[in-house]
Amino acid sequence: MSRLDEVFARTRSEGRAALVAYLPAGYPGVEGGIAALTAMVGAGADVVEVGLPYSDPLMDGPTIQQAVEVALRGGTRTPDVLRTVEAVARTGAVPLVMTYWNPVERYGVVRFARDLADAGGCGAITPDLTPDEAGEWIDAARAADVDTVFLVAPSSTDERIALTAKASRGFLYAASTMGVTGTREAVADTAAALVARVRRVTDLPVAVGLGVSTRDQAAEVAAYADGVIVGSAFVRRLLDAADDEVGRRAVAELAAELSRGVRRRGPAS
Repeated sequence: MSRLDEVFARTRSEGRAALVAYLPAGYPGVEGGIAALTAMVGAGADVVEVGLPYSDPLMDGPTIQQAVEVALRGGTRTPDVLRTVEAVARTGAVPLVMTYWNPVERYGVVRFARDLADAGGCGAITPDLTPDEAGEWIDAARAADVDTVFLVAPSSTDERIALTAKASRGFLYAASTMGVTGTREAVADTAAALVARVRRVTDLPVAVGLGVSTRDQAAEVAAYADGVIVGSAFVRRLLDAADDEVGRRAVAELAAELSRGVRRRGPAS
């Protein structure tokens, strides 16, 4: 049983969904990012996604792109991401990396899987890599005992969902809507239907991302999903902060709010 398996088994036994929180490494700086992620864990995040900054983030909306650009200009590279993972793992948290495929290929696929495992990372989400093109990554990840998290979307066929579930370990990432990341006034109504389709083909935990930013939205998604993924809302709190300390407090406050939401599991009464 992997550490992600343990997280979802624990949250399921507690009758709630897991809170999966994202920040890109290197924003507002490498040390500042580590401090923010640590604060989020202390406030209730069950799993943290450490984003690997990349110059062409196709899935990321303007909020995350803004932070990623700052991280890249500051010199954040893959070793800094792994250092962030290692620092977060030392707190007892469960970190994984969110990365586009090009940086992994440049770093070396086997080397990346091994170094991620050595840093205490439990897995990687690869949004632009499809399972049928991921043989090299799956082999390297399995050898390093790193979980492989792939994505499905409302447009995915039943056959594609089954293929993706078979290739995934840890959990399956269900994108609630077509498009890029970002906060939204409401979670797309396609999300629940997508999770139901996934459950017909696998017992793997399903975490929903894209659009969740409030406690009520987290509770809504937690009513039908195993995990609630939040990224842009955390990044926005850091972007709007006057300094690093204010930013840490802001993301901790949001993590605490969302943590209460995933425990409520349903619409506001």
